[in-house]
Parts: sequence; structure tokens; C-alpha cells
Amino acid sequence: MAVEYRVGIDLGGTNIVAGVVKHDTKANEYEIIAKADCKTAIPRPEADVCDSMADVVKKAVKKAKLTMDDIAYVGIGVPGAVNPQTRIVETSPNLFFTNWEVSKMMEERLHKYVKIENDANAAALGEFLAGSAKGCKNAVCITLGTGVGGGIIIDGKIYSGSNYAGAELGHMVIVKDGKKCGCGRRGCWEAYASATALINQTKEAIRGEKAEFSYMLDAVDGDIDAVNGKTPFDAMKDGDATGKKVIDEYVSYLACGIVNVINIFQPDILCVGGGVSKQGDTLLAPVRAIVEQERITKHNDKQTQICAATLGNDAGIIGAACL
Repeated sequence: MAVEYRVGIDLGGTNIVAGVVKHDTKANEYEIIAKADCKTAIPRPEADVCDSMADVVKKAVKKAKLTMDDIAYVGIGVPGAVNPQTRIVETSPNLFFTNWEVSKMMEERLHKYVKIENDANAAALGEFLAGSAKGCKNAVCITLGTGVGGGIIIDGKIYSGSNYAGAELGHMVIVKDGKKCGCGRRGCWEAYASATALINQTKEAIRGEKAEFSYMLDAVDGDIDAVNGKTPFDAMKDGDATGKKVIDEYVSYLACGIVNVINIFQPDILCVGGGVSKQGDTLLAPVRAIVEQERITKHNDKQTQICAATLGNDAGIIGAACL
């Protein structure tokens, strides 16, 4: 059996995760055999982030009972506008970096060739090779995390545009003159449908409650900073009206952007990844209901399938390892 080992790094605004990916080149199958992670702890200098990435790579390789000599190469999925040719991160609003020579800096630390790609593109590639989009010709992967990432596969290849900055789906405006986005615009989809946006919407709802008792605030022991993306879903499932209101609003924003994406690209599959996607059909069933009513192709026989990304957060690791 021909086997190759690679390392994929998913660099997020919150966490850094590195995974050792075993590639069976005969069967063309991919398996993560070990992972390590740490907090991104942004804002901090580029060199410090590279030190952390190098550290989790070495820890993951050690967990896999391998050495760096066994690793063919390293790939990194980075949020923002990434140029895979120059291997420079031109801008990353969620990491606060511009013209970051991340590949060069990581090669100095790991002594391995390092490829980079936009993190959502890497996740889409992972799903295309080994997940919910496997076997499809055209697919779009939406990642709901610190921001809203978009990865587009057309005719089996990553679409990244002439500036390597395509597929920034999170930065299409869905509310004119709306909330300020990290990119500098107002009303971006990311400002309404990311996991960060959901957490902010939940906190706003808690602060707006007039009753003495807040179910969601009580659920986090009175510490509003402990609210996360799961908080309103748990509250809704337990019958809390405020939790349901937050989720209903969030679903409407998410569905609005998804309808736009489907109308433009008409993919075979649109898969939703990121931490929020772990809610499964609790999230996706109401999204599908809205999309079915609003998409331009509502009367067509063939429709885009909307599903959760089956690889979850591993998609970005596998995709980065396969660049």
C-alpha cells in the first residue's frame, strides 16, 4: 500500500488545529491519524502565531508516532485573501495581518515546503475529496466560524478568482448600511450569519430582556461573556422564547445569503461547516424551508442539496494537507 503523510493546519480566528493526514494513494483515501491544537490568541505578532502553528504541528506529528522526516509537506488554510502562487496572505481581517509571508516563516520553523490557501477554500477541497461533496462536479462550502467563509469548487477545481480573493461570500452585503464588518463595509453576511454574529445577537437579546429572570443568562451562571453559539439553540430546545427568537432571526440571515449563493452558482451541493453546523437539522431544516420558497429555481426538477459538512472541522485540515 502506497502511503504518504502530510500535515494540514486550520488557522482560525479562535483556534489553531494541526492534523497529520495519511493518504492512501492507491485507494485515494484520506485519514487524520493525529491532531493537536491551541488558541490563536489574536491580536499578537505574526511571528508568535507562526511559533504556535509550528508547535502544534510538532505535537501532532509526535502523537502520530512519526517524525518530521516522514512528512511530505505542510498546508495551511488561512482566513482572508490568500495568494497561493506567492504564498503570501495579502489581507486577513479576522487575524489583523496584511502581506504576511507565512509560508516563508513556517518553512524556517519546520524545514518543510509549506503551501497556503484560503481556509474556506481548503475546507471545500476537503469536503470535495473526502466528505459530503465527494463525487460532485460543482459544490459550495460555507463555513460558519469567526467569520463566514466560502469555498467554491467548479468542475472539480477550487475557484479563487484573478486576485486569489474570490469566494469571499461572507463579504456580500445582505443589509444595506447595516452592521459594521471587520472588512470595513457595512451589512456583510458575515456580520449577521457567522458564529461570532450569533453570539453577539444572543448577548443583545439577553441585555434586552425586561424580565428579572433570563433563561440564557442563568444557563451561563450569570456570566454573559460565557455565551457561545450553542447557548441559544439549547435555550430554544428547552422552550425559551428569547432563545427561539434569536435562532429564528439568525436562520433568516443565514438563509438570505444561501439563497444568493445558490442563485449565482447553482451548485450540486451546498454544504455548511463550522461549529454552528453541529446543530444539524435544527439549523438546516428551517434554512431549507426558506431557501425552497425564495430560490430562483424553485420550479426546477433539479435542486441544490443543502447539507451539513460531513467532515466537520476536519475538512479544513484534510483540504490544507491536500493542496
